[in-house]
Order: sequence, then structure tokens, then C-alpha cells
Amino acid sequence: MANLKKIKVLVVDDSIMFRKSLEMGLGNDLNIEVVGTAASAAEAIEKIRQLRPDVLTLDVEMPQMNGIEFLKKLMPEYPIPVVVVSSLPINALDALQAGAVDFVRKPGTHGPASMDMPAFISDLSIKIKVAAHAHIPQTKPLSPKNVVPARPLTCPTMALSNLSDPNTIIAIGASTGGTEAILEVVRNLPATTPGIIIVQHMPPVFTNMYAQRIDRLCKMRVKEAEDRDRVEQGRILVAAGEYHLRLAKDMNGYYIRSEKGPKVSGHCPSVDVMFDSVADVAGRNAIGVILTGMGADGANGITKMRKQGAYTIGQNQETCVVYGMPMEAFRRGGIVKQLPLDQIGGEIIRFLNTRKP
Repeated sequence: MANLKKIKVLVVDDSIMFRKSLEMGLGNDLNIEVVGTAASAAEAIEKIRQLRPDVLTLDVEMPQMNGIEFLKKLMPEYPIPVVVVSSLPINALDALQAGAVDFVRKPGTHGPASMDMPAFISDLSIKIKVAAHAHIPQTKPLSPKNVVPARPLTCPTMALSNLSDPNTIIAIGASTGGTEAILEVVRNLPATTPGIIIVQHMPPVFTNMYAQRIDRLCKMRVKEAEDRDRVEQGRILVAAGEYHLRLAKDMNGYYIRSEKGPKVSGHCPSVDVMFDSVADVAGRNAIGVILTGMGADGANGITKMRKQGAYTIGQNQETCVVYGMPMEAFRRGGIVKQLPLDQIGGEIIRFLNTRKP
């Protein structure tokens, strides 16, 4: 253990007490070294230049320049993995859009996702270790007139030429880096696309905010899943935090069960739980997509889907923030086709247009 290179972390937070707490808590991890702290965005830039940390922890609610604006300025010049620490779900989601790898909710905040300091430090330590291995794409410096460059549309002309089979369903699973990856896949899918169910590892409250955000940006209708919601053409259901999502079917078609339960493959909601139910209920009528994420959640489930005749797609290594879940799925024989992220939405439409009833 002594020969292992420690992950150098810079802690950015305007509260001196919180900085000290993080410095002490993270310092107890043998694999992490807090090389410095900063109270503001300006100080953080100087510390980054001096200390060259491997990972940044970043508070969003800071004076002068908040964490979101800081990220937008930071990433083009210093594409460093950032784990955001926030008490507000909407800020965390904005930070992920601006380039952060992951987020942790601040301890002591109200709501179902709140946790105590030891649990928070443990969660943050794990996410720092994941972030240290994340792939951060290099971007060009931003011009003053265009601080956030518009992302090109994946495939603006996507259209379904075939009438959708009501038995067709699409299931998507992701973890670290997945919030933006999922959006990239579904953003331009037409409103006539078969029903989609999604598991993204995310705590309560955040999943509802995330579903609302996708709904504003997509052609399909999006909502956080509730027990017995129907899976319908043109509709996306996002698994609720701390609730497993399972596919079910009755004489009227597909619906979902959203129920609490123990963690599976380390998570609740679990991608494996969703994929496993899709394999059992939909078989060859399903499309499975596994995107960026640490670990192996979903690898067994999507492999079962393929064995049942489903068409399965995995995100390729080059475009993953963390090539863990898709890699494990590919190794286990669960993937029909590996693709760059920006080609997955188009591949779904291509398959739907060419498949035979």
C-alpha cells in the first residue's frame, strides 16, 4: 500500500469549518492526500496551477463566482475531474452539465438524501477514487460571447419510418457520467419512439429534478417513475432514487413496479434489476443500452437480455467518463454493438426502422 500513488485532492469551499472537516475526513483515507484547500474560485485557480491536483471537490454555493460559473471557466483550461458538493439538486445537475464528474449531497441538509458526516466522507472518498480515473474530454477555451458552447445535435433528422410495435421497449442504464450521456442518447429521439425506462444511479429528490430537466430538452415526455406507471410510446420513465424499477406486463401492455428493496449490485435503483425484468418480460422485443459508469451494475442483466434475443448496445471506451459498466457487459458477452455516445441514438432509430416484426 505504501508504494501506491495517492490521489491528490484540492478542496474548494467557502466555509473554513467545512474545509477543515473535509481535510481531516479525507486525510484518513490511505489512498487520498488533500494537497490544499481554497475558499474561492480565484484562489482555487491559483492552487490548481501550483499543486496540480488529480481531483477537485467543489462547493456550488460560493460568493463572487459560484461553482457552476467556475466550472465553465475551468474545464477548457484545466480539464480536471470535479466532484461537486451541493445541498441543492438543481445546482448539482447544472454542475454535471458544466463538466463535473459526479456529486455528493452536503451532510446536514434536509430531505431524504441527507446523511451524517461519516457517511458523507465515505461516499465522497469513493467518488473521488472513481473521478481520479475518469476520462475528461479536452475542450477549447471559451469566448466571452459564448461561455457555454452549444452542443451539436446528435442526429437532427432522426425519424421512425416504421410504425412502432407496442411490444417494443427500450431500457437504458448508467452511472458516473450518465446524466449527460443519457441526455445525449434521448435528446433527439422522435416523440413516436417506443417507451423508454431508465435507471441512473442517483439519490431521491435528484431523480425527480433530473427527469424534469430531460423533459424540457427532449421530444418525448419524461417523468420520475411511480409504481404502476404505464410504459407508453413517446414516454420516458426515470427510476426514482432508492426505488428499484422493474418491468411488468398485463393485458393492456407494459407497466412498471417501483418498489423499495435491498441494494442489488451495490445500488438501489439497480440497472441489473431493471435489465433482468426486461429480459423476462419483453425478451426479443427489447433494446438494452448500457452507458458510462463505475463497477458492473447492469452487466449481468444486459447479458441476460441478449440471451433472450434483445438488441443490446454498449457505449465505447473512448467516449465513457468511466468505462466500467459497458466494459463488464462487453466482457460477459452481453453487447451486440459498441458505439461512440453520439451514435447510439441514431443506432436505436436505425434498428427500429429495419427490424422485422
